[in-house]
Amino acid sequence: MLRPFVFINSAMSADGKISTKERKQVRISGSIDFDRMDALRASSDAIMVGIGTVLADDPSLTVKSDQRKLERRNSELFENPIRVIIDSKARTPLDADIFKKGEGRRIVVVSGSAPKERVEKLQEQAVIIVAGKDKVDLKVAMYKLKDMGVNRLMVEGGATLNWGMISAGLVDEIYTFVGNLIIGGNTAPTLVDGEGFTEKEIHKLKLIDAETMEEGVLLRWKAHSES
Repeated sequence: MLRPFVFINSAMSADGKISTKERKQVRISGSIDFDRMDALRASSDAIMVGIGTVLADDPSLTVKSDQRKLERRNSELFENPIRVIIDSKARTPLDADIFKKGEGRRIVVVSGSAPKERVEKLQEQAVIIVAGKDKVDLKVAMYKLKDMGVNRLMVEGGATLNWGMISAGLVDEIYTFVGNLIIGGNTAPTLVDGEGFTEKEIHKLKLIDAETMEEGVLLRWKAHSES
Protein backbone atom coordinates (compact mmCIF):
# COMPACT_ATOMS: atom_id res chain seq x y z
CA MET A 1 0.00 0.00 0.00
CA LEU A 2 1.36 3.38 -1.01
CA ARG A 3 -0.41 5.20 1.81
CA PRO A 4 -1.15 4.57 5.49
CA PHE A 5 -3.95 2.35 6.74
CA VAL A 6 -6.59 5.00 7.46
CA PHE A 7 -9.56 4.84 9.78
CA ILE A 8 -12.09 7.45 10.84
CA ASN A 9 -13.33 7.52 14.42
CA SER A 10 -16.32 9.64 15.35
CA ALA A 11 -19.28 9.91 17.67
CA MET A 12 -22.62 11.09 16.33
CA SER A 13 -26.15 11.59 17.57
CA ALA A 14 -29.01 9.28 16.65
CA ASP A 15 -29.82 11.69 13.80
CA GLY A 16 -26.24 11.70 12.50
CA LYS A 17 -24.97 15.02 13.87
CA ILE A 18 -21.44 15.38 15.27
CA SER A 19 -21.97 18.82 16.85
CA THR A 20 -24.66 21.45 17.30
CA LYS A 21 -25.97 24.04 14.85
CA GLU A 22 -23.52 26.45 16.53
CA ARG A 23 -20.75 23.96 15.62
CA LYS A 24 -20.04 23.56 19.30
CA GLN A 25 -18.67 20.22 20.46
CA VAL A 26 -21.16 18.24 22.53
CA ARG A 27 -20.50 15.11 24.57
CA ILE A 28 -22.25 12.26 22.75
CA SER A 29 -20.58 9.20 24.28
CA GLY A 30 -19.41 8.31 27.78
CA SER A 31 -16.29 7.20 29.61
CA ILE A 32 -16.17 3.71 28.06
CA ASP A 33 -16.16 5.09 24.53
CA PHE A 34 -13.64 7.79 25.51
CA ASP A 35 -11.30 5.07 26.75
CA ARG A 36 -11.79 3.11 23.53
CA MET A 37 -10.90 6.23 21.54
CA ASP A 38 -7.82 6.77 23.70
CA ALA A 39 -6.67 3.21 22.96
CA LEU A 40 -7.10 3.86 19.25
CA ARG A 41 -5.02 7.03 19.54
CA ALA A 42 -2.26 5.21 21.39
CA SER A 43 -2.16 2.48 18.73
CA SER A 44 -1.79 4.94 15.84
CA ASP A 45 1.28 6.48 14.25
CA ALA A 46 -0.57 9.74 13.63
CA ILE A 47 -3.88 11.47 14.34
CA MET A 48 -5.31 13.85 11.75
CA VAL A 49 -7.93 16.61 11.87
CA GLY A 50 -9.05 19.40 9.57
CA ILE A 51 -8.59 23.09 10.21
CA GLY A 52 -12.32 23.45 10.90
CA THR A 53 -12.04 21.14 13.90
CA VAL A 54 -9.00 23.02 15.18
CA LEU A 55 -10.77 26.38 14.94
CA ALA A 56 -14.04 25.12 16.45
CA ASP A 57 -12.84 22.74 19.18
CA ASP A 58 -9.10 23.43 19.69
CA PRO A 59 -8.34 19.75 20.47
CA SER A 60 -5.01 18.63 21.90
CA LEU A 61 -5.30 15.10 20.38
CA THR A 62 -3.15 13.67 23.17
CA VAL A 63 -3.19 10.20 24.70
CA LYS A 64 -4.85 10.50 28.13
CA SER A 65 -4.00 7.19 29.82
CA ASP A 66 -0.77 7.24 31.82
CA GLN A 67 -0.37 3.51 31.22
CA ARG A 68 -0.67 3.89 27.46
CA LYS A 69 1.78 6.80 27.45
CA LEU A 70 4.23 4.65 29.42
CA GLU A 71 3.79 1.76 26.98
CA ARG A 72 4.53 4.09 24.09
CA ARG A 73 7.67 5.41 25.81
CA ASN A 74 8.79 1.83 26.53
CA SER A 75 8.46 1.18 22.80
CA GLU A 76 10.77 4.16 22.18
CA LEU A 77 7.92 6.30 20.88
CA PHE A 78 6.72 9.75 21.89
CA GLU A 79 3.85 9.68 24.38
CA ASN A 80 1.58 10.98 21.65
CA PRO A 81 1.28 10.02 17.98
CA ILE A 82 2.18 12.61 15.36
CA ARG A 83 -0.59 15.21 15.22
CA VAL A 84 -1.51 16.28 11.70
CA ILE A 85 -3.62 19.26 10.64
CA ILE A 86 -5.01 19.60 7.10
CA ASP A 87 -4.95 23.37 6.58
CA SER A 88 -4.95 24.61 2.98
CA LYS A 89 -4.50 28.30 3.85
CA ALA A 90 -2.27 27.94 6.95
CA ARG A 91 -4.93 29.32 9.30
CA THR A 92 -3.93 27.23 12.33
CA PRO A 93 -3.55 29.52 15.38
CA LEU A 94 -0.01 29.59 16.72
CA ASP A 95 -1.36 29.08 20.24
CA ALA A 96 -3.49 26.05 19.37
CA ASP A 97 -3.57 23.33 22.02
CA ILE A 98 -2.04 20.89 19.55
CA PHE A 99 1.15 22.95 19.82
CA LYS A 100 0.96 23.61 23.57
CA LYS A 101 -0.04 20.26 25.07
CA GLY A 102 1.85 16.99 25.10
CA GLU A 103 5.16 15.94 23.62
CA GLY A 104 5.52 14.63 20.10
CA ARG A 105 5.76 15.73 16.50
CA ARG A 106 3.32 18.04 14.74
CA ILE A 107 2.69 18.31 11.01
CA VAL A 108 0.63 20.94 9.20
CA VAL A 109 -0.31 20.12 5.61
CA VAL A 110 -0.85 23.23 3.50
CA SER A 111 -1.43 24.00 -0.16
CA GLY A 112 0.75 26.04 -2.47
CA SER A 113 -1.71 28.92 -2.07
CA ALA A 114 -1.09 29.33 1.67
CA PRO A 115 0.29 32.78 2.59
CA LYS A 116 4.06 32.58 2.86
CA GLU A 117 4.23 34.57 6.10
CA ARG A 118 1.72 32.27 7.78
CA VAL A 119 3.63 29.19 6.64
CA GLU A 120 6.89 30.60 7.97
CA LYS A 121 5.33 31.20 11.41
CA LEU A 122 3.87 27.70 11.52
CA GLN A 123 7.27 26.25 10.63
CA GLU A 124 8.41 27.34 14.10
CA GLN A 125 5.80 25.01 15.61
CA ALA A 126 5.51 22.11 13.18
CA VAL A 127 6.84 20.35 10.13
CA ILE A 128 5.17 21.78 7.02
CA ILE A 129 4.08 19.58 4.12
CA VAL A 130 2.93 21.20 0.88
CA ALA A 131 0.45 19.09 -1.06
CA GLY A 132 -1.71 20.55 -3.82
CA LYS A 133 -1.89 23.93 -5.50
CA ASP A 134 -5.06 25.75 -4.37
CA LYS A 135 -6.17 23.34 -1.65
CA VAL A 136 -4.59 20.32 0.00
CA ASP A 137 -4.44 17.28 -2.27
CA LEU A 138 -5.28 14.55 0.22
CA LYS A 139 -3.87 11.72 -1.91
CA VAL A 140 -0.51 13.46 -2.18
CA ALA A 141 -0.63 14.21 1.54
CA MET A 142 -1.23 10.53 2.34
CA TYR A 143 1.71 9.41 0.21
CA LYS A 144 3.98 11.97 1.90
CA LEU A 145 2.86 10.88 5.36
CA LYS A 146 3.60 7.27 4.41
CA ASP A 147 7.10 8.31 3.34
CA MET A 148 7.54 9.89 6.77
CA GLY A 149 6.81 6.59 8.50
CA VAL A 150 3.08 6.92 9.15
CA ASN A 151 1.62 3.46 8.60
CA ARG A 152 -1.54 3.74 10.71
CA LEU A 153 -3.48 7.00 10.59
CA MET A 154 -6.48 7.90 12.75
CA VAL A 155 -8.80 10.61 11.40
CA GLU A 156 -10.87 12.51 13.96
CA GLY A 157 -12.75 14.81 11.58
CA GLY A 158 -14.50 16.98 11.01
CA ALA A 159 -17.24 16.52 8.48
CA THR A 160 -15.44 18.24 5.59
CA LEU A 161 -12.23 16.27 6.05
CA ASN A 162 -14.22 13.04 6.38
CA TRP A 163 -15.90 13.83 3.08
CA GLY A 164 -12.60 14.56 1.37
CA MET A 165 -10.97 11.36 2.59
CA ILE A 166 -13.93 9.11 1.76
CA SER A 167 -14.63 10.65 -1.64
CA ALA A 168 -10.95 10.20 -2.58
CA GLY A 169 -11.07 6.51 -1.61
CA LEU A 170 -8.53 7.01 1.17
CA VAL A 171 -10.40 5.38 4.07
CA ASP A 172 -10.16 1.72 5.06
CA GLU A 173 -12.41 1.56 8.13
CA ILE A 174 -14.88 3.78 9.98
CA TYR A 175 -15.80 3.58 13.67
CA THR A 176 -19.03 5.37 14.59
CA PHE A 177 -20.46 5.56 18.07
CA VAL A 178 -24.16 6.42 17.74
CA GLY A 179 -25.42 8.07 20.90
CA ASN A 180 -28.90 8.52 22.38
CA LEU A 181 -29.24 12.19 21.47
CA ILE A 182 -31.23 14.15 18.89
CA ILE A 183 -29.42 17.35 17.91
CA GLY A 184 -31.16 18.42 14.70
CA GLY A 185 -30.50 21.54 12.67
CA ASN A 186 -30.05 22.22 8.97
CA THR A 187 -26.59 23.64 9.60
CA ALA A 188 -25.37 21.17 12.22
CA PRO A 189 -22.52 19.10 10.74
CA THR A 190 -23.02 15.40 10.11
CA LEU A 191 -20.43 12.64 10.03
CA VAL A 192 -19.77 13.45 6.36
CA ASP A 193 -20.69 16.76 4.72
CA GLY A 194 -18.86 18.19 1.70
CA GLU A 195 -20.43 18.14 -1.75
CA GLY A 196 -22.25 14.84 -1.34
CA PHE A 197 -22.63 11.97 -3.80
CA THR A 198 -25.03 11.34 -6.62
CA GLU A 199 -26.97 8.08 -6.53
CA LYS A 200 -24.41 6.43 -8.81
CA GLU A 201 -21.49 7.66 -6.70
CA ILE A 202 -22.77 6.56 -3.28
CA HIS A 203 -20.12 4.78 -1.24
CA LYS A 204 -21.28 1.53 0.32
CA LEU A 205 -19.82 0.13 3.54
CA LYS A 206 -19.53 -3.40 4.89
CA LEU A 207 -20.48 -3.87 8.54
CA ILE A 208 -17.63 -5.55 10.41
CA ASP A 209 -18.96 -5.36 13.97
CA ALA A 210 -21.74 -3.86 16.10
CA GLU A 211 -21.98 -3.73 19.86
CA THR A 212 -24.07 -1.90 22.41
CA MET A 213 -22.04 0.47 24.56
CA GLU A 214 -23.40 2.60 27.38
CA GLU A 215 -26.51 4.35 26.01
CA GLY A 216 -25.62 3.82 22.36
CA VAL A 217 -24.12 1.47 19.81
CA LEU A 218 -20.63 1.21 18.33
CA LEU A 219 -20.46 0.33 14.65
CA ARG A 220 -17.33 -0.65 12.78
CA TRP A 221 -17.40 -0.50 8.99
CA LYS A 222 -15.09 -1.52 6.17
CA ALA A 223 -14.94 1.23 3.56
CA HIS A 224 -14.19 1.09 -0.13
CA SER A 225 -10.68 2.37 -0.59
CA GLU A 226 -7.91 2.80 -3.13
CA SER A 227 -4.21 2.34 -2.53
